[in-house]
Amino acid sequence: MPAVTQMLYDMGLQHHLYGITFECPPQALEEKKPVVRCILEGKNYTSKQIDVFFSESKKDGRKLYYVDEPALAEIAPDIIFTQDTCDVCQIDTECTAAAVANLEKQPELISISPNNLKDVFDNAVTIAKALNREEVAYTYLTKLKRRIKKVTNSLNLAKVEPKEIALLEWVDPIYNCGHWIPYQINLAGGMDRLSNPSGDSMVTTWEKIKNYDPEVIVIAPCGFKTEKAVKEMYPLLAQDGWPSMKAVKERKIFIVDFDLFTQSSASTLVDGIELLAGLFHPDIVAVPEDLKSKYIRFYEM
Repeated sequence: MPAVTQMLYDMGLQHHLYGITFECPPQALEEKKPVVRCILEGKNYTSKQIDVFFSESKKDGRKLYYVDEPALAEIAPDIIFTQDTCDVCQIDTECTAAAVANLEKQPELISISPNNLKDVFDNAVTIAKALNREEVAYTYLTKLKRRIKKVTNSLNLAKVEPKEIALLEWVDPIYNCGHWIPYQINLAGGMDRLSNPSGDSMVTTWEKIKNYDPEVIVIAPCGFKTEKAVKEMYPLLAQDGWPSMKAVKERKIFIVDFDLFTQSSASTLVDGIELLAGLFHPDIVAVPEDLKSKYIRFYEM
């Protein structure tokens, strides 16, 4: 899990880490051995192509992800962190269990499968506790909670009205946002009426979005950096009624790196809250300098 890798680095516990996934943060990819691979790795497919490929693979019972079993055997891990939140973007516990069944030493499998923001924070404790370093998680989380409090205090002091938001996790087909993302939006001074808090993101019709007519639209396709996400905008631009949307007329269409939202590490999600607050309420909260490269305002490119 890229999120677990990120949190291990954030908490200074990376010396315990030996195996990672192909999608883990750049520093980890330079220092650690990728064990989880994907048959789409290195390919440059569009949103639609990825959706079709996944749907057909699921129908045929084929897995997109696999474990490099010789690499895993060489590591001989004591603990493997896995997940059951999403089988689209990460390998799941079932696949992991099958891969480790033939290991000489059976590791402990710990599932990190958050549904909401509190779960993500609790996951940091679970990770550190498994390594007998529970105290570092509390130090880590205290700092993150202070950052959130700074944002919410600023918004409360200014008595801001929540902005009506639509954050899309995929664009072709269109998916709403789910799990912890609606909580990020709320803390940043927004509300997404089409979201699914603590649940999966789901295919959403354009008609629903058009009727909702949000004040701000945030595009954050899972797994896509801003450069790639920009190229995925054209199905949205072609939708009936796009030019008359409130967010379009106000030029409040933002494309944001996925790792601030769909990568469930506590620090990146707090980054996401800070960034969203700056996009929703720029007169009250400034986008942190180190996050300005993480988004593009679509109509000011």
